[in-house]
Amino acid sequence: MNLYLVQHGLSLPEDVDPEKPLSPLGKEQTQGVMEFLKGKKIKVDELWYSPKKRAVQTAQIISENILCSHIQERKDLNPLDPVKDFPQEIESLSKDLMIVGHLPFLQKLASLLLSGREDHQFISFRNSGVICLEHTDGWKFLWAAIPELLLEGQNQPSWP
Repeated sequence: MNLYLVQHGLSLPEDVDPEKPLSPLGKEQTQGVMEFLKGKKIKVDELWYSPKKRAVQTAQIISENILCSHIQERKDLNPLDPVKDFPQEIESLSKDLMIVGHLPFLQKLASLLLSGREDHQFISFRNSGVICLEHTDGWKFLWAAIPELLLEGQNQPSWP
């Protein structure tokens, strides 16, 4: 089974909009990454997302591009929610799962799955980025797709 961890797209600052919805760049980057994954025929059995507006909007973009059998808002995917019970729940699904959430939640979950401890930081998450972990005889990092590597245009690094 594969687990896809997605940090929500870039959001507007809280002083601009207290709900912190996706910014225009956040929408564009999320759309671009999802179109890339769609082209690679990535699909998931379940999509879980946080109730925060930026995660809801990110999940909506994902569901418009990636085949998802079941979509569910989860109230336990907020930035500071505990991750300790998630490994057992995820492994019991035995399905490909995508989780749209926030830092530090996603960072702690990835660390717990890969090392057994929440406080190890093996992976650097990016807004609109997708981290793929694979579960066979334990959890392993498989690949990452981040806007900086996939998208051309403004605010992207220039390559030699």
